[in-house]
Amino acid sequence: MPKRKSESGATVTARTVLQENLERLRTQADLSFEELNEKTGWNRAYLHRLHAGASIGTPEVMESLDGVYGSGTQLQHLWTLARDDAFGDRYRVFMDKERVATVQYKYSCSVVPGLFQTAEYARALMSRYPTRSEEELREEVSKRLSRQEILTAEKPPHVRVILDETVFRRTPPEPIWREQLAVLIEAAQRPNVTIQVVPFSAGLHGLEGGSLTVLWLPTGKAVAYLESSDSGELVEEPGRVEQLRLSYDLLRDDALSPEASREFMESLSKESTGCDPDPT
Repeated sequence: MPKRKSESGATVTARTVLQENLERLRTQADLSFEELNEKTGWNRAYLHRLHAGASIGTPEVMESLDGVYGSGTQLQHLWTLARDDAFGDRYRVFMDKERVATVQYKYSCSVVPGLFQTAEYARALMSRYPTRSEEELREEVSKRLSRQEILTAEKPPHVRVILDETVFRRTPPEPIWREQLAVLIEAAQRPNVTIQVVPFSAGLHGLEGGSLTVLWLPTGKAVAYLESSDSGELVEEPGRVEQLRLSYDLLRDDALSPEASREFMESLSKESTGCDPDPT
């Protein structure tokens, strides 16, 4: 939802519209926050922050409030738009392109890409920032996982993923990692997903130390997004995108084949669980 100016000159965003509708619906229903707490089970102070615009919430709390207010899926839809406002401008542009891309090439040096993260894995990653409250953590996890909806679209993109072996060696606690590994193994069996692992034995390469996504758009144009632990860069200049794609292709040549990569992941799963992950 593009930003616009109100009659007073203030910038109106989807997040603003969400907050205004939350408060309007509460006023119309003539409900106190204590009564909302009783009807939804959500913390009263948290509900107050949502209606005041201090917090963006999650799909789950919006679904609860839609039920109480009888507003169908209005708040849930507004949350989806407000979620996009919560991302930085450059990443929001990338997300818009990601939604329509027909092909994605991804490389990750140290973590499972967000498109394939479980909720607990995402939570474990985001918990590394101790200044985040529990509410902020829950909201960040919801925003990240909501991007995975493109994988279940009617025409999902083809996604090729190259993961450094570091992803499989520096992991969260066992129960979280076991579930995450199972999700990766399942994803690798989808017809539109290819996963390859770059073993340590491949040595240094041109994408060392960061993460890369290359998107092919319906227009035939390709764009790239480079990301480090604390910054991101959208690359649209054709010559530079081509250089990044070449680095990706060269790295793919050094990676294990898709079949060998799946066997690698299954062997780790077997070590983790002590049994064959696919007894058939």
